[in-house]
Amino acid sequence: MSPAAPQPAAFTGSRTPGHTFSPEFDLLLACCSDSRYGPHTDRLLELLSQPIDWDRILQLAEHHGVVPHVYVRLSDAQDSVPAPALDRLRQRYEANARQALWLTRELFRILEHLGARGISALPYKGPVLAGLLYGDVVQRQFGDLDLFIHAADVPRAKAAVLELGYQHGLGLTARQERAYLQSGYEYTFDSSHGRNLLEMQWQVLPRFYAVDFDINGLFQRAQALAVSGRTLQTLGREDLVLVLCVHAAKHAWIQLSWLCDLARLAESQPIRWENLQREAKRLGIERVVSVSFQLAHRLLGAEIPPPLQAEADQTKSLANQILPILSGGTEINPESIPYFKLMMDARERGRDRFRFLWRLAVTPGIGEWSAVRLPAALFPLYRGVRAVRLAGRLFSR
Repeated sequence: MSPAAPQPAAFTGSRTPGHTFSPEFDLLLACCSDSRYGPHTDRLLELLSQPIDWDRILQLAEHHGVVPHVYVRLSDAQDSVPAPALDRLRQRYEANARQALWLTRELFRILEHLGARGISALPYKGPVLAGLLYGDVVQRQFGDLDLFIHAADVPRAKAAVLELGYQHGLGLTARQERAYLQSGYEYTFDSSHGRNLLEMQWQVLPRFYAVDFDINGLFQRAQALAVSGRTLQTLGREDLVLVLCVHAAKHAWIQLSWLCDLARLAESQPIRWENLQREAKRLGIERVVSVSFQLAHRLLGAEIPPPLQAEADQTKSLANQILPILSGGTEINPESIPYFKLMMDARERGRDRFRFLWRLAVTPGIGEWSAVRLPAALFPLYRGVRAVRLAGRLFSR
């Protein structure tokens, strides 16, 4: 496959004042900027004149999900890039393109199969987001498919995708499955092509995060989008921004591609920011949205939309906590005290912090059901099992 010559995302990008990044992460930021801006092109060439650890570049590009951005920009400056490094990037770019095309075909197959059974589904990342932001599914790095399903349709939808050859690893009893539909948010499915290729979600986040989206509202506000010649229903633009922000927050904003998506989305799509802000306030995630755009601004030079600027000054310190983790290409343990503290700091309302802690402590899940086998009559006692297991993990760390 010969790589195309796509247009990279359109943001201005800038080095963040007050923070020292590695030359490799600086180069990544320069590659996630728009080549139309002269100063950033100069910055790219300046960085390429310095010693660069190209193995590290490849690692960071994969970790941050920006291989297409990096390959396209460095191809434009190929005279300054070692040929072996550019060749390795090209191989990863082409591998991503092949996977993106296969996943796009697979998305169409799954949606047709669900639709034939009267099951509504809203795809919202993967090929859909790539098509919306770049007009070409191969210009965004992704490795799975994400669908929203009504909770009432989950049993039928699960049976439908199993008919397509997918496998589902959870062996829950009927009682556990009912509880999981209340407290969880997704089922993941494997296939012969790989693990976790399909995520079927009936909520945006697990219940303990205390961000209670109205899934029926997401379906009612859905918009049509053309993807690779097919017209699909996907999230409305305002809902998409909010969902992407809470997804990034759930993972502690550790991946640069999520900020690239938000920056591109804000710039390229007509978004009713007042409506978005009103819904963010209802959900108690104004700070989550603000931090997301604060990071996109400070790393990529993306403009902070005017309705969100008032909150920006109040989230600078939180953004400062996240920048070293993000730029270092490291992970944060989602069962650690620093992670829980970050999730608390990211919420602006005291009642949401309390709900997060309470639900976190007493909402049992698959781990508890697997660790202790209780008879059905004692099922409510799993709340206590959850509290004990969580405390044990936290204190042992």
